[in-house]
Amino acid sequence: MSEQDKTTHFGYQEVPVEEKAGKVAEVFHSVANKYDIMNDVMSMGVHRLWKMFTLNQAGARPGMRVLDLAGGTGDLAMKFATQVGSTGEVVLADINSSMLEEGRRRLIDKGIVGNVRYAQVNAEALPFPDHSFDIITIAFGLRNVTDKDAALRSMKRVLKPGGKLLILEFSKPISTTFSKIYDLYSFTALPMMGKLITGDAESYRYLAESIRMHPDQDTLKRMMEDAGFERCDYHNLSGGVVALHTGYAID
Repeated sequence: MSEQDKTTHFGYQEVPVEEKAGKVAEVFHSVANKYDIMNDVMSMGVHRLWKMFTLNQAGARPGMRVLDLAGGTGDLAMKFATQVGSTGEVVLADINSSMLEEGRRRLIDKGIVGNVRYAQVNAEALPFPDHSFDIITIAFGLRNVTDKDAALRSMKRVLKPGGKLLILEFSKPISTTFSKIYDLYSFTALPMMGKLITGDAESYRYLAESIRMHPDQDTLKRMMEDAGFERCDYHNLSGGVVALHTGYAID
């Protein structure tokens, strides 16, 4: 198969590989200014607890360098900036300029300046030197990446030996009964809320579909191991609706 014939998933659609990034960009340009409101409504505020668990598991300390990939509106970066202090650094990175600008605005409004910088990057080819970061987080972003294996290898390359990767992402509910209820909510209520709050039902229909196409817990763990991460594990949150995967770059 030639490069131009390769396809990938955009939600449930099959699209040419080279078109996915642009289509994902359109989704997030559309919802950027209402992204945080929608997160609160969709999860009934529970996304804040998921992120707090991630922060606790990360264990950032003063002087560390942290890369917050797909960092969007800056929820994690804001907390990391306080934890690493003036001797550390946080890079808030996102492929989408609208989301990145929203994150920059929020952090500046909160008075967080000095130890945070911003980078518009593609996770599949991170533009940082080898062994640059102590911690990398990617929250609710990996499922939108076209080549997840390439992204994982890129993250491994820029982590310092002993550095930690944390992937917070929607996953597969453990209970079959709950899974059916979750599907009903995702494909009916979610697009309706998107329409009411952001004026955009289609973007939230895509987000629901992208969650279903994302690898399950064990598959993602194997992908991390294949990329060279060690001591890989995951924690199911909210019955597996979300999972936090962790792994270390040992060398």
